[in-house]
Amino acid sequence: MSDVSVSLGANKYGKAENRVVRIYRDTPRHEIVDLSVTSQLRGAALVESYLTGDNALVVATDTQKNTAFAFAKKHGIPSPEEYLLKLAEHFVSGFDWIEGGLWQAEQYEWDRILVDGKPHDHSFVRTGQGTRLATVQVVDGQTHVTGGVKDLTVLKSTGSEFAGFPRDEYTTLVETHDRIMATSVTGRWRFLPDAVEAGIDYNGLYAEVSSVLLSTFATVHSLALQQTLFAMGKAAIEARPEIAEVRFAMPNKHHFAYDLAPFGLDNPNEVFYAADRPYGLIEGTITRDGAAPAPGAWLDIPAFV
Repeated sequence: MSDVSVSLGANKYGKAENRVVRIYRDTPRHEIVDLSVTSQLRGAALVESYLTGDNALVVATDTQKNTAFAFAKKHGIPSPEEYLLKLAEHFVSGFDWIEGGLWQAEQYEWDRILVDGKPHDHSFVRTGQGTRLATVQVVDGQTHVTGGVKDLTVLKSTGSEFAGFPRDEYTTLVETHDRIMATSVTGRWRFLPDAVEAGIDYNGLYAEVSSVLLSTFATVHSLALQQTLFAMGKAAIEARPEIAEVRFAMPNKHHFAYDLAPFGLDNPNEVFYAADRPYGLIEGTITRDGAAPAPGAWLDIPAFV
């Protein structure tokens, strides 16, 4: 018999990637909300399900799935954040032994199809400008809400440099004062607890922050992607007083000028090779001065890339 001693560490369980689509049919002009929803629960009392297989306190993952769909009808989905807050409240208040959890949503956007130049009432086409993110975290009796975006792929064909970096015997990169800069932005912003309690126009905030991120990327003359990352986070916090901090992951989508000299052709930054890997990976957090830290808000949220 083994004399090795083990214990159960941090854990949570639930139903992942429930594809919840809500159509609003109140008028002939329909509205659509399209989410991928994940619900996971935590609680010290759940330890027996891991150690002995005792399911007496296990709120089935199927129950969590059904609740997600039922709440889409019962409460609607005014915003991903508000919808997740309803789910969190239901599970934490409805089951005494559930101490908290993590609820996540990705939202897929649809635009109306144009017919004879007019938006159709009930026909849509998927858009491809990033995927909206939302999370609600209940941990240690506190509720934290974050919004965000991922896969927001952006590129500027000039207005970017990279020079002045140290060189050693392994450095081959040539300095440049005019380069393509491209990245796929993943950003998450944490809301101040007081703002969540007072109520936030999450949809309006998402639209404004997305616009601010894009305009800042476009207009900042960048000496490094790090500088652009900070400027984007600063602009988002300045735009919306509800935001406590912004976290980014920005992988460099490198574009290298292709050597056309063997073919007798000049290439003044016109033809590029787009390399998918390896890539630079830039990450950073921008925090509103004076905002209290909330490490619990980020517990178990998946890595950005």
